[in-house]
Amino acid sequence: MRVLLMISVLFLLVGCDDGDASMALGSLERQRIALTATTNEVVVALPVAQGSAVTKGAVLVQLDDTLQKAHLAKALADVAQATANYQKLLKGAREEEIASARATVAGAQARLQESEANYRRIASMAKDNLASKANLDRALAGRDADTASLESTQEQLRELVAGSREEDIRFALANLEATEAVLLVEQKKLDDLTIRATRDGILDNLPWNLGERVTQGSPLAVVLAGKAPFARIYVPEPYRVKINIDDSLWVYVDGIDEPIEGRVTWIANEPAFTPYYALNQEERARLMYLAEVQLPDSSASLPSGVPAQVAMP
Repeated sequence: MRVLLMISVLFLLVGCDDGDASMALGSLERQRIALTATTNEVVVALPVAQGSAVTKGAVLVQLDDTLQKAHLAKALADVAQATANYQKLLKGAREEEIASARATVAGAQARLQESEANYRRIASMAKDNLASKANLDRALAGRDADTASLESTQEQLRELVAGSREEDIRFALANLEATEAVLLVEQKKLDDLTIRATRDGILDNLPWNLGERVTQGSPLAVVLAGKAPFARIYVPEPYRVKINIDDSLWVYVDGIDEPIEGRVTWIANEPAFTPYYALNQEERARLMYLAEVQLPDSSASLPSGVPAQVAMP
């Protein structure tokens, strides 16, 4: 509404009084930094009052982080588990495990020797018809089973001595990196529940009250950034070609007797209203170009929203 009223007044001034055409009208403004919510949580703290000066990093709003801390704790546990598994594969089998495997191999060798001797004895008795064919078959099966058991234990021993496979190590490393990435995400989500000022400025608005559950994407705090305000003005079309970035212009602020020297930081290349190609030469003189004139730091105490006008070159 304020912008529409300012535009209407601007047209009246330009159209009715040629003496005022050399002044570009506008108001003092600051950059508005809206800090939004990344999730639906309850506001549990508002440590800074509206209108207070804030510095970069200051806590403005605190959302409930109980659930997110639990997610972070699980992510930490997953990283610890993946780290332990990766280190285990790197180190390979312990000496105690290898010694146990060697003892198992020795036991299997002893059982094979016993079953081999038993088989030969039964086979010799069978030649003399002193042992049945069934006893011979059982002795042969026992020997073969002990042979297979020995080979199995020997392979297990070789596996322990050789250490972990390279593929298993790479898989464990990839799993560790994945859990670390999840941890970073969960930590970022936790950090986002603490709304901090991203720039120095003035805390202009806190849209949500203490105890309310915010909606994702809604603004939680609005900061007017920067030390001194800038004058956002509408430059009449005849003066557009005379103004460039970094030009110095005099800014007149309502309530202040002396003008303030400002610096042009931005000016639009397109008119703010009707396109120029839709107007004749006389009407084009009424076009306006939006521009911003930065005031010096000595004007940091000036409030936003105050009417201002800038003398055209």
